[in-house]
Amino acid sequence: MATKNATPASSAEAPINAKLTADDKIELYRKMARIRRFEQVSLQHYQAGRMGGFLHLYIGQESVAVGCVSLMGENDHVITAYRDHGHALAVGMGMNECMAELFGKATGCSRGKGGSMHYFAPDKNYWGGHGIVAGQTPLGLGLAYGLKYRGLKGAALCFLGDGAVNQGAFHESLNLAALWDLPVIYVIENNGYSMGTSQARSSAFDGCLAKRAEGYGMAWDKFVGENVYDVRAGVQKAIERAHNESKPTLLEIDTYRYLGHSVADARHQKTEDKDGYRTKEEVERYQREHDPIQIWKAVLLSEGVATEDQLKKIDREAQAEADESAEFAKSSPYPEPESIFEDVYWEVDNKTVAGETGRHFFND
Repeated sequence: MATKNATPASSAEAPINAKLTADDKIELYRKMARIRRFEQVSLQHYQAGRMGGFLHLYIGQESVAVGCVSLMGENDHVITAYRDHGHALAVGMGMNECMAELFGKATGCSRGKGGSMHYFAPDKNYWGGHGIVAGQTPLGLGLAYGLKYRGLKGAALCFLGDGAVNQGAFHESLNLAALWDLPVIYVIENNGYSMGTSQARSSAFDGCLAKRAEGYGMAWDKFVGENVYDVRAGVQKAIERAHNESKPTLLEIDTYRYLGHSVADARHQKTEDKDGYRTKEEVERYQREHDPIQIWKAVLLSEGVATEDQLKKIDREAQAEADESAEFAKSSPYPEPESIFEDVYWEVDNKTVAGETGRHFFND
């Protein structure tokens, strides 16, 4: 029988949050601030013509990635879609390697060949951003299958946008996850507009998208993701289900992106001379009333965990780090033309057992 999680009256009192120390809470703020500043700096350089390709920014959604990733243990894995910068920084990837990848430089995390949508850090259990809508959902399923096959107590957190829920691969993944009892957690980061179409015009649903899990006998939950406490309390239940029961969960976390689907999305906001799919007033209201960084800042101040000066210092440090990463990227070399065929199959290039056998998780 499908179940919906019951959210505590106060997520701050949830056991997983009660364990947080003052330093832990400040670190959550630092991680969100770093994502925000990284994205803002990358936007500046993209608009200056120093980057090519697409740029899908995570501004406004920082609490989701940071809250989810903060719960990960040794055998927990992350895979996501093309809006992947926030998740990458949350798992511990460095700004330099991430910014250099946006500039297409050889010092980037994918050696300048992947760009914005293809950050990877297998050493951090981060299996990358993926540019095909819902293309990561069967891969997340595979990560969970590998964990169960090897008898490891872990979970695969697979992030997707609300626009991916109508793709066939997503539903096929839910079917197998439920059929085989796989420890995968599908996290719908619902920012309301997919690529630029409201849910009312794109999706048939009754109240929420996560409720579709009931068709597969899968547990599900829906909650707002602007407060880190709420994110951690809601996602922890799914992690425990994955770890202790090897059962999947479908989560829908309401969030909001301040900018367009990508920087090329010029219609994301109505103006006097341009039509768009949302108003300037709507965006400003979310920024004013629902900004995850400001909400967490208020929590820290009200709890006496940090002072205004401490948090301003963290913001300045994040800004400086982002600016320095851009300088690093600008001064880094481009990949050599002869390297074009390298890194297509990392396992093969590096002559690993997986490269020789075609098997990765299943090698003992």
